[in-house]
Amino acid sequence: MSRIRTHVNGGHHRVAVLSLKGGVGKTTTTVGLGAVLADRRGDRVIAVDANPDRGTLTERLPQELRGELTVRDLLRARERLHRYADVRAYTSQAPSRLEFLASDVDPAASEAFSDRDYRATADIVERFYSVCVTDCGTGMLHSAMSAILDLADQMVLVSPPSVDGSRSASATLDWLEAHGHAPLAKNAVVVISRVSKRGHIDLEQLEEHFAGRCRGVVRVPYDGHLEEGGAVELDRLRPATRQAYLELAAEVAAGFAAPTSVAPLR
Repeated sequence: MSRIRTHVNGGHHRVAVLSLKGGVGKTTTTVGLGAVLADRRGDRVIAVDANPDRGTLTERLPQELRGELTVRDLLRARERLHRYADVRAYTSQAPSRLEFLASDVDPAASEAFSDRDYRATADIVERFYSVCVTDCGTGMLHSAMSAILDLADQMVLVSPPSVDGSRSASATLDWLEAHGHAPLAKNAVVVISRVSKRGHIDLEQLEEHFAGRCRGVVRVPYDGHLEEGGAVELDRLRPATRQAYLELAAEVAAGFAAPTSVAPLR
């Protein structure tokens, strides 16, 4: 798994974790991927909650490790952020060393998180972290999504092992290709995430379908610890689940050596 430690070309890499369906393991995938990268690499890795509704990213942290400040507080203080310690005051950190930047807890305020806000957040994060993993919302048209897609160097698309879920994931790839993001879709890594014991589908056929459209496919098996929906602790995962996240992190990190696609702030 030496690929996990691939050098980040350009010093910063943005990974967008996406799904049009809720409840398929998107946030869990964000944390699992980010935690393995943070645990296995020596540089700084941060997960950013960009859900336009009330995000649940920090609920994957133990209660005692969750901070009270959010991305909105970070943006208000951006003129005073000169050192890593200044930014660290606005993030929470898991035992894996993965840092979390929370979304607004007020849904009404969260809706106002705009394209410009995400770009400003990305600009701050780029200065202090090597890897940013963004937990996206489920809507392709919400305000921040255009900035997320414009700035992303790589995408992880999460699909459940179900017919309707795979159709939704395929529709996401179709939408990206039709709206100027064909390279992002082609270079995507698809995660087939079994979040519950329910559902029966030919996984080999599903993997073959996505392998024909994207760079890589990783299966994450059912894990009772993840189904709880609470804090994600790597040492509580089943060996097969830990191995799946290692494979996902290696697949994503292999893309760190490619030229980045950083867009200018607007």
